[in-house]
Amino acid sequence: MTGGAGGHGGAAGGRAGAGGAAGSAAGTNGTAGTNGHAGTNGTAGTSGNAGTNGTAGTNGHAGTNGHAGTNGTAGTSGNAGTNGTAGTSGNTGSGGSSIGNPGGPCAVPAAAAAVDVSTPTTVVGTGTPASCTAAKVVSAVAGGGVVTFNCGAAPLTIVVPEIEIFNDGGVTKDGSVTIDGGGKITLSGGGQNRILRQNTCDESLHYTSTRCDLQSTPHLVVQNIGFTAGLGLGDQVDASGIYGGGAIYVEGGTFKAVNISVTNSTQTNAANQLVQDLAGGAIYAFEVGSPLYIVNSTFQGNSGINGGALGSIGESWTILNSLFKSNSAIGHGENPAASGTEGGGLGGAIYNDGDDFTLTICGTQFLSNQANELGSGAIIEVVDDLNGNLVIDQSTFTGNSDSGDVQTSAKHPGIYVEAKNKTDGTSGVTITNTTFN
Repeated sequence: MTGGAGGHGGAAGGRAGAGGAAGSAAGTNGTAGTNGHAGTNGTAGTSGNAGTNGTAGTNGHAGTNGHAGTNGTAGTSGNAGTNGTAGTSGNTGSGGSSIGNPGGPCAVPAAAAAVDVSTPTTVVGTGTPASCTAAKVVSAVAGGGVVTFNCGAAPLTIVVPEIEIFNDGGVTKDGSVTIDGGGKITLSGGGQNRILRQNTCDESLHYTSTRCDLQSTPHLVVQNIGFTAGLGLGDQVDASGIYGGGAIYVEGGTFKAVNISVTNSTQTNAANQLVQDLAGGAIYAFEVGSPLYIVNSTFQGNSGINGGALGSIGESWTILNSLFKSNSAIGHGENPAASGTEGGGLGGAIYNDGDDFTLTICGTQFLSNQANELGSGAIIEVVDDLNGNLVIDQSTFTGNSDSGDVQTSAKHPGIYVEAKNKTDGTSGVTITNTTFN
């Protein structure tokens, strides 16, 4: 936000200053495969392929609206069974639980779809939970390419240290990696550390460009996987310039998340410091190739100084068919911090700050998110150069806090926005087919 201490700089070649953010080129992260085969309402047997509304048997592949059985793979809008992997618009969480917004109606563009993982670079595990160790996960991610898991039939949570993505690592030598949990794996920080960190401007992760702030790689994709109990420490602002992300921190390169859940992760305060810019209890992004995609995903029970789930500076997000529930912005004093406070408390689910960006939301539910400032229980968007947009369609806002709302005439409770001006909450804002309760 304008005047906020600790902002990242947008000047060419620089990274200091308030509020600004340098742009970066976006890469392509792949597209999803096709759906099932055979006739309408057909039912395929072992290894069969069911068509529209069909149900596939063991090892079968379900098509549009199909339901895959054991080891099956569901297509568009499908629901995968045991060991199944849901395709675009699928709703399989870690452990097989429903994630995202199952009724989300919004189309998913090819660039936002799940990556094909049929030929993995590395498979973690040999079929048992004991074979899937934290060390093997770290090694697999370092190897880059496509990482999948073979840890047995039951859901499994693996407690890991902070997994660092090296900018010159992996089979592509640019750090790019896709991590696919197959709908059964959850990575946990154990309440002790962040889970994933990508940073093109961290020397310890190897510089590969003279303009790390404009770097289009690594490409990081997380899909069909859970993240829980991540911890991003507020003190890291002074130690390493990291501004948030309880579970995942992404600076530079590109990022998308498809069919993931992030739960009970937090980005903490830092005692006796101004923390007005800290954000993202689940994910924080900066200098990432836009847009960042969030598809068919759930964020629940996360907290941050700002942005209980998502936080960023100068980033455009596209969020489709997802769920934000019971996330909270726990700071006080806004940004810039009011006298006598440490700042924050903005955006119970989403905190978006910086210059020249658009937040696009479709088919998404915001339920019971909380923030302490400006009636922003669901979302705060502040575009410092007033060259931004907020676009919301076919979404639902229910029970998000609205105390301190100064934009009541805009009639979008739980949202505070400065997109084209700093006052009315409507300029640059397009909200259609959406309900507020």
